[in-house]
Amino acid sequence: MSILSWLFHSRDKPTNSTAGSAYSFFFGGSTAGKTVSEKSAMQMTAVYACVRILAESIAGLPLHLFRYDGNGGKARAVDHPLYFLLHDEPNPEMTSFAFRETLMTHLLLWGNAFAQVIRNGKGAVVALYPLMPNRMTVDRDKAGRIYYEYLRMDDEANTMKGTTVRLSPSEVLHVPGLGFDGIVGYSPIAMAKNAIGMAMACEDYGASFFANGATPSAVLEYPGTLKDPAKVRESWELAHGGRNSHRIGVLEEGMKYTPIGIPPEQAQFLETRKFQINEIARIFRVPPHMIGDLEKATFSNIEHQSLEYVKYTLAPWICRFEQSMARVLLLPDEKKDYTIKFNVDGLLRGDYQSRMQGYAIGRQNGWMSANDIRQLESLDLIPEEKGGDLYLVNGNMAKLEDAGAVYSSNGKEKNTDGEDEEILGMEKGQHGNEGTNAGAKRRNR
Repeated sequence: MSILSWLFHSRDKPTNSTAGSAYSFFFGGSTAGKTVSEKSAMQMTAVYACVRILAESIAGLPLHLFRYDGNGGKARAVDHPLYFLLHDEPNPEMTSFAFRETLMTHLLLWGNAFAQVIRNGKGAVVALYPLMPNRMTVDRDKAGRIYYEYLRMDDEANTMKGTTVRLSPSEVLHVPGLGFDGIVGYSPIAMAKNAIGMAMACEDYGASFFANGATPSAVLEYPGTLKDPAKVRESWELAHGGRNSHRIGVLEEGMKYTPIGIPPEQAQFLETRKFQINEIARIFRVPPHMIGDLEKATFSNIEHQSLEYVKYTLAPWICRFEQSMARVLLLPDEKKDYTIKFNVDGLLRGDYQSRMQGYAIGRQNGWMSANDIRQLESLDLIPEEKGGDLYLVNGNMAKLEDAGAVYSSNGKEKNTDGEDEEILGMEKGQHGNEGTNAGAKRRNR
């Protein structure tokens, strides 16, 4: 099929390929004149910083496999083989941190993350290996079933045979990003290539400007007629270009030096670069202060921005990973009893004083024990016989119907032996020392 026939093919004859897998950079060109790809975009410091902070955040979170109990709670299923793969080592070649960091990097750059699922004869997962998204194709067969085709290279782990390998959905852990068909995600770099291309153009302009000694272009004016203008220009550039740009120049025979270049501050070079950094941070929804832009960050709002980063930036990515892993890695009869969860409590923790105040409220109101608090602070637990698991409440709180229940109807209080005692310490009409002594006895009790 020629390029023209592919571009203008009949719309009433759709192919079986998914929409997202056919999307490309269209030669990677941008309106700024820069070729943008996933790898060239990573040469931008803002893109690299955003990808790194997101990938390391996802990789650094504890990942656990939980088993539901009959009471609505859940506990870590450390005896399940999948727990070790997700929490420690997905394969003998990498750690869980490196595995998830690689998948998140692929997801941010290509819009999709793929991993090969190795199973044993019983169907249980025994290993996970990351796959390059730019070599994966997602298609449908004649029956409408999805399958994956992967172009294998010799430098990869020897887990597949052949050059082009066809994999079933149960053999691929696929985490899609934002897309149009719900199956394949689109590359954020491709969708925002013009913004990234402009940032690359600004960076190249600044590099070339300082490579020429930060000296703008100029015109050498000569009152007469030059026989060889090129020779004069080359002589001037040799004497005053590059590292010699700040040397003192000597002009002869009425020659004048007139700069015509636009200074960077007039061209708003620095402002443009700053805006493009914020633009890239906006693409990845990363707070600017997390990639080094502290212009609008203060001590009063930086903590709230960090909490918003967890809730509105990391939470959707975490949900994608959790649901995709549970869908593929858990067996059908395990999905009702197990769940896969990231632990984000460490990122949501406030400062020390705020945490202690929150713990005090939970402790005093009876929904946290001393061991619950110590476990959250990674401290050793207090033995149960010493009261580490006790739940305490304030004694000044009681149910409304129990108010005054300790008092009898005749104004007497029952002691521990069930006998009535006077509350006021004196009968009606009693005065003098007898009433005083009775009141003192009441206070002593």
